Amino acid sequence: MSKQKPSIPKGTRDFGPAEMAKRNFIFNHIREVYRKYGYQQLETPSMENLSVLTGKYGDEGDQLLFKILNSGDFLSKIEAADYQSGHVAMLPKIAEKGLRYDLTVPFARYVVMNQGEITFPFRRFQIQPVWRADRPQKGRYREFYQCDADVVGTDSLTCEAEIVLMIEEVFERLGVKDISIKINNRKILAGIVEAVGAQGKENDLLIAIDKLDKIGQDKVIAELQERGFEQQAIDKLMPIFKLEGNNSERLEAIRAMMKDSPTGQQGVVEIEEVMQRVSLMGSEAASLEFDITLARGLSYYTGAIFEVKANNVSLSSSISGGGRYDDLTGVFGMPDMSGVGISFGVDRIYDVMEELGLFPEESMDTTQILLISFDEETEKHALSLLSKLRKVGISAEIYPDQVKLKKQFAYADKKGIPYTLVIGTEELQKQAYGLKNLKSGEQELLGLEEIIHRLQQ
Repeated sequence: MSKQKPSIPKGTRDFGPAEMAKRNFIFNHIREVYRKYGYQQLETPSMENLSVLTGKYGDEGDQLLFKILNSGDFLSKIEAADYQSGHVAMLPKIAEKGLRYDLTVPFARYVVMNQGEITFPFRRFQIQPVWRADRPQKGRYREFYQCDADVVGTDSLTCEAEIVLMIEEVFERLGVKDISIKINNRKILAGIVEAVGAQGKENDLLIAIDKLDKIGQDKVIAELQERGFEQQAIDKLMPIFKLEGNNSERLEAIRAMMKDSPTGQQGVVEIEEVMQRVSLMGSEAASLEFDITLARGLSYYTGAIFEVKANNVSLSSSISGGGRYDDLTGVFGMPDMSGVGISFGVDRIYDVMEELGLFPEESMDTTQILLISFDEETEKHALSLLSKLRKVGISAEIYPDQVKLKKQFAYADKKGIPYTLVIGTEELQKQAYGLKNLKSGEQELLGLEEIIHRLQQ
């Protein structure tokens, strides 16, 4: 039998101890901010019934769902006629489940199933992996973590303002200070469709506009033409590609453009109110920018939409995004449940922080001290010290084999352990041990209590 070279699926990654320490640095700060704003943690299964997932992400999203083949003989229910009907007709017979595409739809399903036990408004956060059958590229993976926070059961724009504040605080904590928080409103986008006389083509417009920063104006116009937009409608759209001025000036220009669209006017008012409440809560929100071309392709958004990008880095993709949805739970039989949420893309944030060199050394989850012994007698004493150090919360380990001191010191250095504790016959007699700082090279002879105090500092 030939040996098989191990590999992992494209678009997935292993994370070793060094990477996990950095990822946990991100997770922990996001988790702390969420809890600070009153959100409680929730988890849902990795797989959902396909009936829960399909139809929630638009046509493009449905194509990116990972389907799970039914267990056992999944072809037993298939007949010759099913093959001729194509994959759409055959899929329900061979796959009933799929990997979750995001955390928002499973959250909506959870809310409906547990509505009797939930106190509304319900604030939850969720930190779990999601899967998308996308083409892997830099900053885009098939398996990645999302860190979501949603509040449902209220349509108050205070929630949108708090999302802006949470975004600012998370990235301030992580050291990613040069960011752009873009905000738009789906009501404005619906108003634009009305204003240019393209009723019924809102989804086509959203999908095309959402690609503006990726493919450019000319290709967006070409795509709109392919989607059946008349030249007159495209001409009316041109001003929105070239909006200038500050947020107030841009909003006034859009308000004038949609003077005959109550829906669009309402969208402008909502953005203005969000910005006002952000200011009232003490944030200057210098990074908050009204962007009329921001569309976000997910079909369930109905109000404010957000997208965050890091500036002056090679990654052009968003590192956070979200928005308001007025009736996400309606498809599960619970209508009129409004909510708003945000999601942080940890994998992309990781890449940005790595590029900018923002991970502090102290974020590494490493052992604080390695106990080094000379022989069997000193090893026995080291084991008793090991237990005492761990009992007071110090991360400590001992080299498990009797080897030369040089090899034990090399192990500590390679693993990034900052301190070693040398235990020899002389140290046993004095009940004082050689605490060595491997970074500075300094070594002191200290008693156990002094060592504990030094490490706890």
